[in-house]
Amino acid sequence: MLREGHLNVSGAFRPICQKKGMRLILTILIVLIAFAANSVLTRAGLVAGGIGPGDFTAIRLVSGAGMLAILVALQGGRPWEGGSLAGTGSLFVYAAAFSTAYIVMDAGLGALVLFGAVQVTMFAGAIMQGERPGLWRWVGSALGLAGLALLGVPGADAPPVWALALMIGSGVAWGLYSLVGARSGPPLRATAANFLWAAPLGLLFAVIMVEDVPQAAGIALAVASGAVTSGLGYALWYRVLPRLEATQAALAQLTVPLIALAGGMVFLGEPATLRFALSAVLILGGVALGLLLGRKKLPDGD
Repeated sequence: MLREGHLNVSGAFRPICQKKGMRLILTILIVLIAFAANSVLTRAGLVAGGIGPGDFTAIRLVSGAGMLAILVALQGGRPWEGGSLAGTGSLFVYAAAFSTAYIVMDAGLGALVLFGAVQVTMFAGAIMQGERPGLWRWVGSALGLAGLALLGVPGADAPPVWALALMIGSGVAWGLYSLVGARSGPPLRATAANFLWAAPLGLLFAVIMVEDVPQAAGIALAVASGAVTSGLGYALWYRVLPRLEATQAALAQLTVPLIALAGGMVFLGEPATLRFALSAVLILGGVALGLLLGRKKLPDGD
């Protein structure tokens, strides 16, 4: 009787656990769309918005800091408390290199390079922290690396070396930011503090770049990127990171380039080259192998 009763109780709680799992998956999906939107918004601002990478970076960080500070204050917290030096530094490096590389890189291509570098960084960090990825995660990672390497092969549609190097550096910085986020405190407060302390660095970067006065369209795109898809998106990312293994988080982010490519084609008229298509097959195939064949049950959470 006790055994039977135990099974009945477990069955009663199963829908609740499934609902929590679906909520986590939905949150991850929203975050990935926000990441892709950052590529589209940045590229649109630099190409047609009349704004330079220095000003875009500064406005993005300042507006993100403002939005997050308001949210933390409404909860009775202090937005400057939390975060970390590593989180602040990696956030600034990511944002500055990201904007500068997008001067010449299409949205989808830039996202592919970015998150290929993120994958390598987070896999390395996970191993150093004691995580032991299974065989299929290794296979998926290897395919992702092959796709990234394909982009670096010289050719007519290959990005300039300096832009490729900057975007790879941006991906490494974002990978470090994500690894730091998995060990951070309250996600909203930690993200707010990182943005708040990175904002002055963004302003200094804009001064150093010495650019023309930005146009209203570019400012609006930078504010949208900072306040919504960066500030709120990154707070959600810090919220779900503790529930994922680092290798799971790395592989999941490799779906972002496909979303960014679709956005670039729809909103910016960007073409999909054969090089990009082959790279996407390798990287997204790696994601499928690593997450589906190497998956573990998602932890329960709110």
